[in-house]
Amino acid sequence: MATEGAGVEIEAAFGMAVRLRRTELKLSQEALAVEAAVARSFLSAVERGAKQPTVKTVWKLSRALSCMPSDIWKTAEWLYLERS
Repeated sequence: MATEGAGVEIEAAFGMAVRLRRTELKLSQEALAVEAAVARSFLSAVERGAKQPTVKTVWKLSRALSCMPSDIWKTAEWLYLERS
């Protein structure tokens, strides 16, 4: 099990998971931001792990990414554990 503070932070892992799904779908940040009704600058900050989305925003992002919020979190969890 990973220890806190080791490797990648969970915020960054979540952002990586969003970016991974976005690129799998061949969406630009702008296209995803429009579809999810969020600012592109905010989406960029989420992908970098600099901003943390609310539960409502996670839902909007997941719907725009044609998946469930749990899918993003499962990927984030895997990235977090693998890189810690």
